[in-house]
Amino acid sequence: MQDIQEIFNKVKEIKKEQKDIREEYKDMLAQADDYEVIVDKATELREKKKQLEAIVQQKMGMRWQRMEDLKLEIEKLNEMISDIAITSVAEGKPISITDEYENEYEPVYKVVFRKVK
Repeated sequence: MQDIQEIFNKVKEIKKEQKDIREEYKDMLAQADDYEVIVDKATELREKKKQLEAIVQQKMGMRWQRMEDLKLEIEKLNEMISDIAITSVAEGKPISITDEYENEYEPVYKVVFRKVK
């Protein structure tokens, strides 16, 4: 197995190359003839879309607020599911979840590193 530091360094190298290519791409787009005009139109359309969405959300009133509340509740419940799953794994207990159609779900684990401050 490779050393974790070597792999981390390789990822950093690849990200740097990716950044360089992305900058080159942006420079070439800026030089394209109609690019700025199209970007301005897209920005204008996004703004009109936001305005329409705000009007409809206001007309929906409490129903829209209920949807937002439900979204937050789902996030909290999913976090609880994750916490229970991690605790169960740490204690060596099996994890089993099924839906109303008898479909089984298994946990997916992910490790992410962040810079220490």
